[in-house]
Amino acid sequence: MTDFLGGTAHLFGDPVGIVIFLAGLVGGLLFGAIPGVNMLTLGAVILPFTAYMSATHAIMLYAVIYVSGVYGGAVTAILFNIPGSPENAPTAFDGYPMTQQGRSGKAIGAAVVCSSVGGTASALLMMIATPRIADWAVRAFGPQEIFALVFFGLSVAAAVGAGSIWKGWLSVLLGLLLATVGTDPAGGLPRFAFDSYYLLAGIHFIPLILGFFAVSEVFVQGHKIAAGLHLPPKIGVDFPTWREFWRLKFAALRSVVLGFFAGIMPGIGATLAAFLSYNEAVRWSRHPERFGKGELEGVVASETANNAATGAAMIPLLALGLPGGALTAMMMGAFQIHGMDPGPLVFMTAHDLVWVTFAAMFFANVSIILLGFIETKTVVHLLRIPFRILAPAILLLATIGAYALRNLLVDVWVMFLAGIAGYFLRRTGYSVAGIVLGLILGKIGEGAFVKSMQIMHYNFLGFFERPIAAALILLGLATIVVNVVKPSRVARQAAE
Repeated sequence: MTDFLGGTAHLFGDPVGIVIFLAGLVGGLLFGAIPGVNMLTLGAVILPFTAYMSATHAIMLYAVIYVSGVYGGAVTAILFNIPGSPENAPTAFDGYPMTQQGRSGKAIGAAVVCSSVGGTASALLMMIATPRIADWAVRAFGPQEIFALVFFGLSVAAAVGAGSIWKGWLSVLLGLLLATVGTDPAGGLPRFAFDSYYLLAGIHFIPLILGFFAVSEVFVQGHKIAAGLHLPPKIGVDFPTWREFWRLKFAALRSVVLGFFAGIMPGIGATLAAFLSYNEAVRWSRHPERFGKGELEGVVASETANNAATGAAMIPLLALGLPGGALTAMMMGAFQIHGMDPGPLVFMTAHDLVWVTFAAMFFANVSIILLGFIETKTVVHLLRIPFRILAPAILLLATIGAYALRNLLVDVWVMFLAGIAGYFLRRTGYSVAGIVLGLILGKIGEGAFVKSMQIMHYNFLGFFERPIAAALILLGLATIVVNVVKPSRVARQAAE
């Protein structure tokens, strides 16, 4: 507590620090809400300028951007079915149907509160348990466990968001197929690149996300309406009641735990945390058929987990020098610019820096409730714009975001091709979210599988010699069996 109070005093006792804190908070919210141009874009742009800041201010700025940027994408995911970041994609599964039902305010209110609660709980756990949990994660989670976790996540995701289990699996497998394009992680050889320099680096997931979610949504809405967008009867922020929150208390607690431990794992982070939490909410629900149709628990599960991963991602970075994702890798760059290396010694050599960062993340999560409300009151008025005007604006924004990613025109073509494909896939009952999840997790899973096989001397049974990996694989196999057998049993009962 003394260290936390000292970090708080250091943070708010410095006028420059306060300005940087507020700039990171607002910048993360705004960039997180712009599809394609997300918090990673902001982090990349400002990295060279951190050389002119103190090390404490530079690291604190990135920590605040991380916290606010993860939440920022929830607003557009709920209102327009356009996730600002990959970790907000599950929020759109139920958030956007709630908007179509006139309950956008309740969905946004839940996202604001749960993002703040999940992030604040994660920040507290981060401050209390950083050394012990980081040590446990390194000892208990190797490539085998990461592969097993990805396998389990995909096995559950295949049953969510599609018209049938078979279409769900085809969606996930299509995503895995797209993940194989590029360079083989085992031998570094070109694979399905077709002599294209662009494809050597693989298909980037952000143009695909923009295409599947933003462009396809424009096509879907354009197919339904020609004159204008049907406005929900109520537009605004309508926080869920205490009774509704109390009913979802176990879902929120489960999401905090899942998000925190997923965030600890290097390379996993908020994206898998959000998908896993959403999938587990479906698994444990008494009414799984409601998910994907406007279930408030889906929004709560996703937004609690992805923000709970933010504090956890700082544990391997600060305690072990291992970045948990793209933004924490940029933070490592900020450390190096200032001649520092994150790791166990940083707690002794830069004690103030660590606790200012912890305090900044805590207060950034608390501030989400206020600033999230202000942001929503601004963005929500976009729903009043006629769709014939809004659609070109969404397409223009998505195009700019896709091009700004790497300054490649081919990313724009990928986005529009994904949008056309997503339109037909959605109309035929396939899951575009399953495709995106297969692409993102496929790359992570394949890399972990290659490392695992090298460690185990290509003995598949080695996975079952590690208890956590074995448990996750068995749970994944059990999920597949249940999802295949259950529809067949229901069909036989209906026939009888």
